[in-house]
Amino acid sequence: MADERALEAVARIERAIDRIEAAAARPAPPPPPIDEAPEYRRLRSAHDRLRDRVAGAIGQLDQVIAQGEPR
Repeated sequence: MADERALEAVARIERAIDRIEAAAARPAPPPPPIDEAPEYRRLRSAHDRLRDRVAGAIGQLDQVIAQGEPR
């Protein structure tokens, strides 16, 4: 019984390896050109807004730290 389960497990592993090898052999599809990818533009815009917010927060932290430092 245990041998049978082990053989089934090995067979599943071998099938998985076959699927992995087949997927690795297929070439990746080329990405769409940047100017044609609306999702890229949306993400770039969100990234820029977040970067600006983070820069502002860091500036505020710098001010708070500077105020707390002895002169």
